[in-house]
Amino acid sequence: MKLDILAIGAHPDDVEMSSGATLAKEIAAGKKVGILDLTRGELGTRGSAEIRDKEAADAGKILGVHMRHNLGFADGFFVNNAASQLEIIKIIRKYRPEVVLCNAFDDRHIDHPKGSNLASDACFLSGLRKIETIHEGNHQHQWRPKHVYHYIQWKDLEPDFVVDVSGFMEQKMEAVFAYKSQFFDASSEEPMTPISSKNATDSIAYRNYNLGRLIGTEAGEGFTVERYPVVSSLFDLK
Repeated sequence: MKLDILAIGAHPDDVEMSSGATLAKEIAAGKKVGILDLTRGELGTRGSAEIRDKEAADAGKILGVHMRHNLGFADGFFVNNAASQLEIIKIIRKYRPEVVLCNAFDDRHIDHPKGSNLASDACFLSGLRKIETIHEGNHQHQWRPKHVYHYIQWKDLEPDFVVDVSGFMEQKMEAVFAYKSQFFDASSEEPMTPISSKNATDSIAYRNYNLGRLIGTEAGEGFTVERYPVVSSLFDLK
């Protein structure tokens, strides 16, 4: 199966929190979308890796993604090296996405910029024919995604462009709250974390509605770019 979009996250829930509405909108438009999680989030203060596995599967079903795979890298300790790059390259070459979404290039959690650089590097290297990979017994051909974009996470980075996600916030938030162990629950006896407060939960939606206000729509999700976006005409910009 060929994907139109592959969204890569260092942890399960990274993608849903930051680009879930964009993915839901593209899926509704008929695009094939997949999610690649680098780790199982096993170092998370709340819940467990097994719980996160179930939550990630539920969130993927809510969004309607066509595939979801977890590479099982070490949470907190994965590195951007040849071994890690090759594992991602195998996935990119298998699904041949046109667009790849990556973690924020600058963020509070150390795994986010690490995951951002790792995924971006793998996207470039995947296009080099002299890098040989074998996946599921098959020799793979080189493939480089046409576009690599970075979603915005904890820090309020300035977006380079904003996707109008009006009408898809309810689906996004349902996917986010599939991670019940991670987010605000007044009855939970688990330790509080930066993302488990009500303020943090409310901020997920607020950021999207505020971006919508700024672009004149109901809601928006922002992204940063590695190279200049190209338009054929000034009238392509809204």
